[in-house]
Amino acid sequence: MLNFFRQRSGSVKDDVLSGLTVALALVPEAIAFAFVAGVSPLIGLYSAFFLGLITAVVGGRPGMISGATGAMAVVVVSLVAEHGLAYLFPTVMLCGLLQIAVGLGRLGKLIRMVPHSVMLGFVNGLAIVIGMAQLGSFKTLSASGELAYLTGSRLGLMLILVAATMAIIWLLPKVTKAVPASLAAILAVTLTSLAINESAETDDGRHVVATVGDMLRDSSQAAENAKAKAAPSPSSDTGSTVDTTSTVVSTGASAENAGSISGGLPRLFFLQYEMVPFNWDTLTIIFPYAIVLCGVGLIESLMTLTLIDEITETRGQGNRECIGQGTANLLCGLFGGMGGCAMIGQSLINVNSGGRGRLSGITAAVCLLLFVLFLAPLIEQIPMPALVGVMFMVVIGTFEWTSLKMFQRMPRSDMFVMVLVAGYTVVMHDLASAVILGVIVSALVFAWQHATHIGTDIKFNDFGSKIYQLHGPLFFASVASFKDMFDVNGDPDDVVIDFYYTRVYDQSGLEAINWLAERYEACGKRLHLTHLSRECRDLLHKAGDLVEINVSEDPQYHVATDRLA
Repeated sequence: MLNFFRQRSGSVKDDVLSGLTVALALVPEAIAFAFVAGVSPLIGLYSAFFLGLITAVVGGRPGMISGATGAMAVVVVSLVAEHGLAYLFPTVMLCGLLQIAVGLGRLGKLIRMVPHSVMLGFVNGLAIVIGMAQLGSFKTLSASGELAYLTGSRLGLMLILVAATMAIIWLLPKVTKAVPASLAAILAVTLTSLAINESAETDDGRHVVATVGDMLRDSSQAAENAKAKAAPSPSSDTGSTVDTTSTVVSTGASAENAGSISGGLPRLFFLQYEMVPFNWDTLTIIFPYAIVLCGVGLIESLMTLTLIDEITETRGQGNRECIGQGTANLLCGLFGGMGGCAMIGQSLINVNSGGRGRLSGITAAVCLLLFVLFLAPLIEQIPMPALVGVMFMVVIGTFEWTSLKMFQRMPRSDMFVMVLVAGYTVVMHDLASAVILGVIVSALVFAWQHATHIGTDIKFNDFGSKIYQLHGPLFFASVASFKDMFDVNGDPDDVVIDFYYTRVYDQSGLEAINWLAERYEACGKRLHLTHLSRECRDLLHKAGDLVEINVSEDPQYHVATDRLA
């Protein structure tokens, strides 16, 4: 299904138009994730600007979009709630430094360790999560002050406009590819919703078709109401008075712009917020969060890079992307941002709209800043059905439908890993942990399967020596099977173990050989090891006195690379 996104090579026009499309789609996402993290919407928008711009310029994957993400927001929400907003920005900066160190250490190549079954589960789970996230756009502020799902005519109109958006995105490329279908759909549905909202009103005075501004104000009001309910009453035992009239003022937003995306240029965080002391206590607070942010951000970014590589049939640079993400988070925290990483949904929108070069990400970031500075009233009029329809098409294009047909042909272990990763992603909404879990399970399955692949052929030479011809890998999981192959008491005085068709991979294998040598020595018998590969001999040399065995010099010695050649 990823062929859905393979349209054409990039151009300046495509990059600019796709960047504009992505910028429009970034607005509600950045706002929503800011509320998840418990910070001002402007902090989310500024984060999306810095991350999108810097990763587009210095990152390792042209055409990939970065911004404030839910994965990072979920991590920082407890930090903000427990220690305050002032600790957020140093944490994000430290996260950036750690990501730069990972890139300089060339550890980005570890993404190659992710099996294809994990990738399939990741993609499918991600598609479901993106789809489920759109359900929040079908909510509005109820009379009780809480968000509730739309009903009646407003729900019907919402569904019609979502369907119209999806139809335009699907049909327009069949007619012309001069304009990105997603951008055309957003503009068409926006004009339609403006006409509808001008001609009709609801009983409560709200727009018939919900807009970005409505979503922002409803979310802000719902957060304010929830905070007011959770706060203690003014007449507490301590006699203190608690102000419950503000919503996100404590997280850095002013009351007057809490329901708007309008703002000024971003400023250094220490000019806006109280500085935290630079001491050991502060480091013990922020370092654990920075480690988690670093891991989550890089895993999601490198997985997105791999996905975009597959779609565009090009090759990104993982280590450079790590450095780009780290640089972006470093500056993002310096200017009061909440941090972030690559955004898979927006990256797919960009690719689907024809964006292939760095200009698309730069355009998206610059347009997003222009929205905040000058165009907030216009952007707030964009209808939510248009953005929901775009994301639903992303869901359809992201889900690997062919994986459903592969169930009968895939190994059961791979099928289990794919379902596990997808299920964990959907339930926990934690993409990074899902990938780590999938890799661990795949590694355990691999080790278990190869533990049974070790065997031996037994023969005797002209001198009466018993020769064990080993086959298969010798490592921690196969040690038990290796030990059971030998009849120490029943063997002749001279025994040879031929490693021509096997490898010793770890210290457990060396210890097993040493244990076997001691058993033969205790029985007064000689044990010879022949045809050890160069890698095995290096392991034995490094082990030193830890392993004492008789390695026979064989004139017909071959290393593994010679045999494979």
